[in-house]
Amino acid sequence: MSVWTPLESNPDVLTKYMHKCGVTKDWVITDVMGLEPDMLEWIPKPVKSLILLFPCSETYEKHRDEEQKRLAEEELTFPKDLFYMRQFTHNACGTVALIHSVANNRDIMLGDGILKDFLEMAKDMTPEERGKALETDKAVRESHQALAQEGQTMADPNEEVYHHFIALVNKDDTLYELDGRKSFPIKHGATNDATFLEDAARVCKEFMARDPQELRFTVLALSAAAN
Repeated sequence: MSVWTPLESNPDVLTKYMHKCGVTKDWVITDVMGLEPDMLEWIPKPVKSLILLFPCSETYEKHRDEEQKRLAEEELTFPKDLFYMRQFTHNACGTVALIHSVANNRDIMLGDGILKDFLEMAKDMTPEERGKALETDKAVRESHQALAQEGQTMADPNEEVYHHFIALVNKDDTLYELDGRKSFPIKHGATNDATFLEDAARVCKEFMARDPQELRFTVLALSAAAN
């Protein structure tokens, strides 16, 4: 497994990274300051994804293992065009979350560049093949590494990282949790364009409720740029 430098949960850095990869400047990453309805109102609309950064605590890992065992026994079906990829590259979760957020929203326009090239190459691959392709994609890796150095803290690729990024998206009126460390996407029930933000915020609250003593959660939104 290759090791990248972890991305910081800095909206300015992540927005710059997203634009460098080819996303038009109509879209930005912004902080979510609170998950209650009155706080969600402050986020520019539309919101296309929530990105959650959370600690990989023992409680979380236990829940993840139990969830995977339970779902492995079910007959899971997903939309054919749901773009999901595994994460095999250590510390690449920020890039994987951004890819999941952009790839599953058709109205986010992509100019020529790194991300458009990767998605075109990976469109017919399995989630595992996509993860391996990311691991060997020099252009994506170099862009990730360059932006990882622009955060407010010194990033060390060899330092143990206990936090993990995931993306929450609306695909065909179903709320999906897309986490490259899991074997498959996680369905979190029905949603729609009008309720997506509050529905995704509810899932973020569930993560927090499982770890009530833990305060190190960060929520970001992929949203329209403010006028």
